[in-house]
Amino acid sequence: MNRIEGIRSWLFGPAHDAAGFAAMLACPAGALILDLEDFTPPDSRPAARQELAAKVAAGQGAGKLMAVRINPLEAGGNADLDAAMAAGAEVISLPMAETAAQVMALDAAVARLERMLGRAMGSVAVLPVCETALGVAALRRLAGASPRVRAALLGTEDLAASLQAGRSREGLELAPARGRFLLDCRAAGVVPIDAPYTFSDADGAAAEARAARALGYHAKALVRPHHAGAINAALTPSATDLSTARTRIAAFEAARARGEDRALVDGLWVELPTWRAAQRLLAEAGEGPSAAG
Repeated sequence: MNRIEGIRSWLFGPAHDAAGFAAMLACPAGALILDLEDFTPPDSRPAARQELAAKVAAGQGAGKLMAVRINPLEAGGNADLDAAMAAGAEVISLPMAETAAQVMALDAAVARLERMLGRAMGSVAVLPVCETALGVAALRRLAGASPRVRAALLGTEDLAASLQAGRSREGLELAPARGRFLLDCRAAGVVPIDAPYTFSDADGAAAEARAARALGYHAKALVRPHHAGAINAALTPSATDLSTARTRIAAFEAARARGEDRALVDGLWVELPTWRAAQRLLAEAGEGPSAAG
């Protein structure tokens, strides 16, 4: 399992705000996304670029995966990218991702800077943010445009606007996009990161994270540091989940040893796919190797 696959919470925050960064650093989010796009006003971006190196180093020192969301290359993002790469960012996040050409151009620019800066070739990941209807529909092409795309992130507010939908705490307006995005990410072999909950209450963020996990998401974006603990807890397999997985594995393996093809556990027929899912759950919790095949 690579590091991106193990991260449950991806926190966006302003790249120019010292107090905001301190709150990001103190919270239990696994990845911090320093945002030079929407969260940083244009007049504040030059100073924010100069501060990236210190913030990236501080985050890495605290064990965080450090990402920077740049502006689109065609909209002045080259200066953002230069600063982010020089600062040692591990992930470059691409906003409003809609075309393979955008990803390929960013891939080439990152490769050039890796060579120039002496960074390991291919070490920096690209994280497309799909926040329009076109971006969600293009996910398979975005993922196929570069091996640097190891995860993709679903947007919220811009996506709702693109869908001409309202906004609600329940998030029903995003349900079609959530389902399609998850399906296409899994088919493409990249980690799907669920959309951030943009309301203020942590209980709502946790409820949305639990619903996302039920669909198959294991990671979620967020925009408020105080949501991180609740989201991590909601996305972490519970003791009951792990106990159920162990029971299913044991029952299936006992059935196989008897020459049977499946086992009945609490009314559920545990077959090979169910056994594999239980193995993956235990692997996620660090209890053993993931099931293959």
